[in-house]
Amino acid sequence: MALEPRSVAQLAGASLSLLGWVLSCLTNYLPQWKNLNLDLNEMENWTVGLWQACVTQEEVGTQCKDFDSFLALPAELRVSRVLMFLSNGLGLLGLLAAGLGLDCLRLGESRRGLKKGLLILGGTVLWAAGVAALVPVSWVAHRTVREFWDETVPEIVPRWEFGEALFLGWFAGFFLLLGGGLLNCAACSTQAARASGHYVAAETQDRRQHPETNKTHLKI
Repeated sequence: MALEPRSVAQLAGASLSLLGWVLSCLTNYLPQWKNLNLDLNEMENWTVGLWQACVTQEEVGTQCKDFDSFLALPAELRVSRVLMFLSNGLGLLGLLAAGLGLDCLRLGESRRGLKKGLLILGGTVLWAAGVAALVPVSWVAHRTVREFWDETVPEIVPRWEFGEALFLGWFAGFFLLLGGGLLNCAACSTQAARASGHYVAAETQDRRQHPETNKTHLKI
C-alpha cells in the first residue's frame, strides 16, 4: 500500500531529526572544533573541543587532557557548552513528542487533536534544537576566521583552523531545522481524505457485523 504524502513527510522529518540529534551529540563531545598544524613540526597536530584539548604525535599517538576550569575557557566555548547541552536536551524532547504524534503509531489514534498537537510541539522543539546547535558552531567559526586573519599577530605564529566537529554541527543544525519543519508541515496538512477513508471502512465493517439491522432498515 502506497504511503500518503503526509506520512512520507512525517517519516522524512523524524528521520532527519534523529540524524541531526545524533550529529549534535557527536559535535558536543568531539575534540575537533579547532585544529592547529605546526609548520615547524608537521608530525604534531593540536585539536581543541568544548571539553578537552588533544595533541596527536606520530610516535606517541593521541593524548587528550580535560579542561580544568569552566571559567578559564574563552567566552565562545563557555556559551557553546551551554547551547550544545540545550540542543541535545531539546532534540531528545522533540523526538519523543514527535514520535508520539506520528500517524504510524496507533497509540491514541482516536484523539487526532492530541496527536496533531504533539507533532507540532515536537517539530517546534526540534527547530529550536537546530538553532541552538547552529549558534555555537557559527560563533566559534567566526572567531576562528577573525583570529586567522588578524594582522596584529605575527605570521610566524601558528593559526587555528576549522575542525571536523564544526562541519558536523552545521549539518546537525540544518537537519534538525529541516526535520522540524517537515513535521510541522505534515501536522498542518489536511486529513480530510484520510478521515473519509476511515469513515467508509468503519461503516462497511459495521454493516457486516450487523446484517439484521441493515435488513430492518431496508424493510422500513
